[in-house]
Amino acid sequence: MHDTLPLLLNSGFPEIHRNGLEILQANLGYKCNQRCQHCHVNAGPNRKEMMSRDNVELLLEVLNKSSATKLDITGGAPEMHPDFAYLVQQATASGVQVIDRCNLTILNEDGYEHMAEFLAQHKVEIVASMPCYLEENVDTQRGDGVYKSSIQALTKLNSLGYGQSNCDLQLNLVYNPAGPVLPPSQESLMQDYKKELSQRYGIVFNQLYCLANMPIKRFGSTLISNGQFDEYMQLLKSSHKDKNLDTVMCRNLLSIDWEGYIYDCDFNQMLNLPLKLNGHPRTHLQHLLQEEIGNNKIIVADHCYGCTAGNGSSCGGSLS
Repeated sequence: MHDTLPLLLNSGFPEIHRNGLEILQANLGYKCNQRCQHCHVNAGPNRKEMMSRDNVELLLEVLNKSSATKLDITGGAPEMHPDFAYLVQQATASGVQVIDRCNLTILNEDGYEHMAEFLAQHKVEIVASMPCYLEENVDTQRGDGVYKSSIQALTKLNSLGYGQSNCDLQLNLVYNPAGPVLPPSQESLMQDYKKELSQRYGIVFNQLYCLANMPIKRFGSTLISNGQFDEYMQLLKSSHKDKNLDTVMCRNLLSIDWEGYIYDCDFNQMLNLPLKLNGHPRTHLQHLLQEEIGNNKIIVADHCYGCTAGNGSSCGGSLS
């Protein structure tokens, strides 16, 4: 696999600093029942990396001590972590809103058939990968049979109240472009999604999040192999908008890897660009028990243009 980091470090991206902490985003590990082309963490069925129980406990300690009001759980397929249910139960019991970055198909896998009901019971917000409303496009990007399994999972979630107008169970879908292009207008595409999924399957959801593909890991390597890396980077840079700098996710989020180390965002985590708090070469959850996150400078490189290009891109979708 091609390493894109050396191509990203000599950057002219603007300097930005952190605001108040609102979200802790924890990657529980890279094990996943899928292996998607656009995956920026290289997750897959054979990955063994998983957060230890000690670090799960540390995460809960930091969550209770910090000003964060949300715990955003990701992976891999985070539901495959043996302590996923424990983490959700403890976090929600302390009054924290939990977000599950769900690939949908895991809800149909053997041993996880109960997971949808568990998420509903604990009022977990679901942010679900759904790169298109057309079967061919989804299966091309994510694997044969993924579309039908995703529709099955969405139908199950709707039956539990997720996405329904009379229920507070939030179901948000995520769109990624299939190639080296920027996402279209989020509002316009969301209307298409709602119309098509409703007419075809009676499926409803709350919001659509449009995310740009990052030129790192599996997607970045594919760009290099196809001779498209430089062209895509030029597209991101030429589409940069300064106004998106005010609301990029790293302003109010900390990303935590499966070993308990801290990063400004999930993408910096995948590039091994750790947060360096108060002189620590790598800040760990342990450090956050004794030290406060302040208005520290955020580590940036050229991949950051993926968050500020066009309408902007963050874990919560478009920025403008």
